[in-house]
Amino acid sequence: MVVLLKRCFSVVSHQFCSWIPKPTVAGVSTVLRYAHKGAAHTSFSSQAPGKERTLIVVKPDGVQRRLVGRIIQRFEQRGFKMVGLKMLQVSEDLLSNHYRQLRMKPFYSDLVQYMTSGPVVVMAWEGHQVIQSSRNMVGQTNPAEAQAGTVRGDFSLHVSRNVVHASDSPEGALRELQLWFRGQELLDWECIDESITCEDDGK
Repeated sequence: MVVLLKRCFSVVSHQFCSWIPKPTVAGVSTVLRYAHKGAAHTSFSSQAPGKERTLIVVKPDGVQRRLVGRIIQRFEQRGFKMVGLKMLQVSEDLLSNHYRQLRMKPFYSDLVQYMTSGPVVVMAWEGHQVIQSSRNMVGQTNPAEAQAGTVRGDFSLHVSRNVVHASDSPEGALRELQLWFRGQELLDWECIDESITCEDDGK
């Protein structure tokens, strides 16, 4: 009888252990890996396959009007993941590099004066086709042409005060991210809803 009970207990234990999902073990491995590394930093070119990163800057008028939270909310609700965030008083040197194609334009000095008139909030977002999606969410450069529902269509009146900047191409996004962020300022982290919101094109 004792032998029979031991055999039954052994079978039940084996079945129970085999029922435990494998991700539980993988999860422990992930925690230990990140704990060992101390922080999950990444370089500009190491994001997951099939994903992009883009730069979003809330300009001085957006900060002054306390629109930062509402702009962040739009990107979070869309499903994009924030991988970098900071507030700063931008220098003329940084602006000269950022707006290098506009240096010879007659409005450039006014642009610099505007962008240095107060702090800006700089963000890096990651996600599937985030560059083009962000441009669509931000809206046309001239708010008069921006559709309702876009950031500029909802919050801006004049092209000289259009609230936000968004990278316009993969090449532009890479250049701007390198300009505004140091590599260790961009985080590589796993968001629990990524497998739900988007299929991984890299698989």
